[in-house]
Parts: sequence; structure tokens; C-alpha cells
Amino acid sequence: WGERCYDYIVRFESAFRQHLGVRHAIATSSGTGALHMGMAGLGIGPGDEVILADINWIASVAPIVHLGAKPVLVDVLPDTWCLDPAAVVTAITPRTKAILAVHLYGNLCEMDALTAIAQAHGLHLIEDAAEAIGSIWHGRRAGSMGAFGAFSFHGTKTLTTGEGGIFVTNDDALYEQVLTLSNH
Repeated sequence: WGERCYDYIVRFESAFRQHLGVRHAIATSSGTGALHMGMAGLGIGPGDEVILADINWIASVAPIVHLGAKPVLVDVLPDTWCLDPAAVVTAITPRTKAILAVHLYGNLCEMDALTAIAQAHGLHLIEDAAEAIGSIWHGRRAGSMGAFGAFSFHGTKTLTTGEGGIFVTNDDALYEQVLTLSNH
């Protein structure tokens, strides 16, 4: 309680924002919480589908289910264990609202291909970068390339705060929506 009770959080958000080169960062209770609020901010809900890899931890799937949407699981590439762009294309339906690119074990999804697919089909491209802090795709940091990125600071991650997460975006309107959700 008091005027300085959030100083460390504000400093951490600022440092993380600068590190990634994004305009906005919101500290969250977990990486799962960051995904949940970000997807809610994009309007993902009942009847929608979100495509993601079939080998991810439940934390990537849980926000989709909690929002009433359907996770659509597809295969991964054998060299990175990340989303296979060809499998993503074949899974798209009229109900698909987003692609969740989960960067796994420091490996990054094929972001150029996924960005092109998302743009061609009018879909949101979301990055779960919980396991990719420090990874770079053609000069851009993991988490900075999609509609939003989500990171985890759980004790098992490369950078840890013991628990917690962070939501990052360059989208001003999405930031305001998620900021409102995070305050309530």
C-alpha cells in the first residue's frame, strides 16, 4: 500500500519492453494469465478455433478452453518441434480466429511463414514465448512479432521471478483492453 508499491513492477515492465523493442508490457500472474488476457482482448471466445502445436504443455491450451474456444492441434516440424506451417494451413476453417505459435526450448516457429498465413486468412498470430527469452528470428526478438507475446517467469524458465508472466504488444488498443482486464 502506498504510492511506491509498484515501483519494481514498473521498472521490470519498462526493462522488458526495452529489451524486446515493443511499446507495451504488462506484468501478469503467469504466462498462462498473459495468454488468457491477450486472447480475451482479441475477442476470442465460444465458437472460435485457435490452431497450435500438438506437443505443447497444457498452459498454452488452457486459456483457449477457458474462453470457450476450441484448440485445434496440428503437427510440428521434426527439427524445431515448433508448428508446421503446412499443417496450420490445412487446419484453417471459417471458425479459425488465431494461430498460437509456441516457441519451444528456445527454438522459434517459422514466423515468416506463419505471418504470411495469418495475413492471408485474416487471423491473429499470437506468440507463446515462455521458453524463448533471448531467442531471435531475423533480428526480431521472440514475443515481439505477433499481435501479442506472452512470457512465463516460472521457476523452470530461463529467466525466473519464481512465478509470474508478462504480456507484450505493439497494438495500442489491445494494450488498453488487456490493461483493463489485468486490473480486474
